[in-house]
Amino acid sequence: MFVFEWIVAVLVGAVLLAALARRVGAPYPAFLALGGVGLALAPGFPNLRLDPDLALALFLAPVLVDAGYATSLRDLRVNWRPIAGLAVGAVLVTTLAVAVVVKMLVPDMPLSAAIVLGAIVAPPDAVAALSVLAHVPLPHRLTTILRGESLLNDAGSLLIYRLGVAAAVTGHFSLSEVAPAFLLGVVGSLIAGPILARIYLWGMRWVSDPASSIVLQFAAAFGVWIAAEAIELSGVLTVVSFALVVARYAPERTAPRPRILSYAVWDTVIFVLNVLAFVLIGNQLGPILERLRAAENLPFAMVAGSVLLTVVLVRIAWVLPASGIRRIGFAEARRSKDRSVLDLGNAFRKGIAAGGREASDLGPGAGFAVSWAGMRGLVTIAGALALPESGPNGAFPYRDLIVLTAFAVVIGTLVIQGLTLRPLLAWLKLEDTDPVGHEVGWGRAEAYGAAIESLEGDESEIAEALRREFRLVVEEAEAHEEGLAPEGLPADDARRRAIQAARERILALRRAGEIGDDAFFVLEEEFDWTELSATPRAET
Repeated sequence: MFVFEWIVAVLVGAVLLAALARRVGAPYPAFLALGGVGLALAPGFPNLRLDPDLALALFLAPVLVDAGYATSLRDLRVNWRPIAGLAVGAVLVTTLAVAVVVKMLVPDMPLSAAIVLGAIVAPPDAVAALSVLAHVPLPHRLTTILRGESLLNDAGSLLIYRLGVAAAVTGHFSLSEVAPAFLLGVVGSLIAGPILARIYLWGMRWVSDPASSIVLQFAAAFGVWIAAEAIELSGVLTVVSFALVVARYAPERTAPRPRILSYAVWDTVIFVLNVLAFVLIGNQLGPILERLRAAENLPFAMVAGSVLLTVVLVRIAWVLPASGIRRIGFAEARRSKDRSVLDLGNAFRKGIAAGGREASDLGPGAGFAVSWAGMRGLVTIAGALALPESGPNGAFPYRDLIVLTAFAVVIGTLVIQGLTLRPLLAWLKLEDTDPVGHEVGWGRAEAYGAAIESLEGDESEIAEALRREFRLVVEEAEAHEEGLAPEGLPADDARRRAIQAARERILALRRAGEIGDDAFFVLEEEFDWTELSATPRAET
């Protein structure tokens, strides 16, 4: 019961910290990290332990599925150069730089263990960065790059991590022996993920219940990871490729109700996983700090501080000179004078299809914004927690130092960079041409045009009323210089007023005892769906 009470208290505290973070415009993982420090120092905190083999699957599988589902393949293709530079180049350089620095400070640490530490702290966490960027206007392309980086850098860093852990535990490593199996695992993962996605999509055709659908989504996320690891493939690459394929085909096969419910559940689960990760890392820090002798405090602090400084400076040094964030290569949308919404071949739409971004040199300001958005988070914590605490040769070499350093890097980047990123972006004044808004407006006009066509031949009064409403939207889009439709239908305001009056009436009937709760909840759900259909996304 004691542990349960602590869990409830921690979850409530995390909600309060997240609310405070939103109020000040900071990433909520930064406040969770500070909460983790408090738990590490709190007396009487229960001793919680997680099987290291379970840590990566528990924390990473759902996070990778969630990130993969929200990632656009089109945008990945358009921005593959800067994303690859960050996800591969920056990870490798950071891993090597951290390993060199740690070996200089701790000569007795095995090189494999130093590389493992480098791989743990190398990948930034998009959850932290995007929680800040959601409150600050930023060129959409930079957001796309950061999201794509976070999706792919986990794969690179964890592949290095796995090789380093195997070398440190066994004391033996041969590139000639590992390389073939490594390459086979990468290729096999990229094949297995899409195959498993097709099987999953086929099976989900028979599931219509929202609760069952959501449970199977999580079962698939963990099942794909477990299956990949069982046959010695990369769990990360398999899950990411699985998620990308599912995201491509699932929307046309999913009913609205399960989709809306699943989005809410997944957001909640990702939040809870972040909370649990910081609780567990804080739980491990307490015993580590107790085991440290006074003579070890300063050396450990020096290593942690040096690694923190290294990961920050290496990212800046990698991003700014490389400046892979330059021109996008499409100027048709800007140059074109043809804005007719009915012309499917117009240059604006071609620009959207080519990448949806405006051709411009974003300059060093954008590069510095990307370099400063390198906060570490859940992946780093999961990697540290997954290190073996025991084995044939004892615990993982310098495990306490690695865990302590990993947490220091997480809290340091989240607090220093996370709390300063928003004012930095405000100072840089990076402009966003709102390409997503343009795509939404253009897509809405096309969709309502198709809706009008679907009603041809239907002479009923209801069909005519719908045609009139849809035509007003299409006419407004045709009058717009870029062919963008307004956010809502003309009758949406009146519809919301009517729904509100209906809600007040059924509440009065319920209070008077004229209808029971069962009837009330059925009517309430009907009005909820009707109001959602009348409310623009930005207002929900």
